[in-house]
Amino acid sequence: MRAETDEAPRPLRTGLTTGSCATACAVAAAHRLLADINLDSVSITLPKGQTVELPICDSSMQDGRATAATLKDAGDDPDVTHGARLWVSLRLQETGITLKAGAGVGTVTRTGLVLAVGAPAINPVPRQMISEHLEQLAQTYHYSGGFEVTIGIDNGAALALKTMNPRLGILGGLSILGTTGIVRPFSCAAYIASIHQGIDVALSNGHRHIAASTGNTSEQFIAQHYGLPEMALIEMGDFAGAVLKYLKKQPVERLSLCAGFGKLTKLAQGHLDLHSRASAVDFDWLAHLAAEQGAAPDLQAAISTANTSLEAHKLALAQGIDLAAPVCSAALAKVQTVIPATIQAEVWAVDRRGQCLGAVLA
Repeated sequence: MRAETDEAPRPLRTGLTTGSCATACAVAAAHRLLADINLDSVSITLPKGQTVELPICDSSMQDGRATAATLKDAGDDPDVTHGARLWVSLRLQETGITLKAGAGVGTVTRTGLVLAVGAPAINPVPRQMISEHLEQLAQTYHYSGGFEVTIGIDNGAALALKTMNPRLGILGGLSILGTTGIVRPFSCAAYIASIHQGIDVALSNGHRHIAASTGNTSEQFIAQHYGLPEMALIEMGDFAGAVLKYLKKQPVERLSLCAGFGKLTKLAQGHLDLHSRASAVDFDWLAHLAAEQGAAPDLQAAISTANTSLEAHKLALAQGIDLAAPVCSAALAKVQTVIPATIQAEVWAVDRRGQCLGAVLA
């Protein structure tokens, strides 16, 4: 159980994702396996270049496997994994890096997710982090073989029942997540304040074209597309309304709003808070949108029962129906009801790999 929080206002503490924890445990286990070095803490590099140190609470070696564990620290975020014991069991193999789901880590059982059916629920960025760190250590110790990496979370199956995993068809445990490696505490006031500050800083430094994104993937896409400097990038997360309403009195000339397809669908439906606690993708609405594009009744029915918005998009595209364009158009229409007419606004939709699905340009 967490300690009782202070009544006095204080800065919220960030935490580290399950992906960061898994990477640290893999590094500790590799040191034990390749050099018989037993570490009580490990430094790793996050996707944006920051270096962080994580404690290793225990490690062991048995039957050619090295195991290391850490306790997940989510900072001040109300994360169900806070305090959970995450571990990695590592063994050598001839070549390559193989990732497996251990006890408490889920397996994908339905289509529509970024991972294939049957794959362990270890998302792309954690996979990349683990692989890069192990490859670096292999070079350090002049090891030319590969690794089998099994990731587990104690009590993960029970904890997963408190998440969206079962509904998404991720069964048997939690997901190994993270796009930046950092957990930012969910505080509406603090997050909205940081959004406003970001806009203020951009404007004060002469940037009149800003890009608001829902996460790291969408931010990277729009930044690369326009060559925008970091100062012009606003990570709005789920708080689309915080950006749009603030722009009513700010001298922005152009707004590029870039989001994952699911988040953008919520905005297109008229929601300004894109968090799952406040809004959900209406698949019947998407089916109606497809019908307006000429979708047959069987496709409409399939979209209505899709697992995710990206699955609905994929089903439609397979039959020559483009859902991304009308979703972007509807989202832009919502944006334009909030911001001044003097601002040129455009909307972009991307998938989980950062590929553009559609756009309505200014």
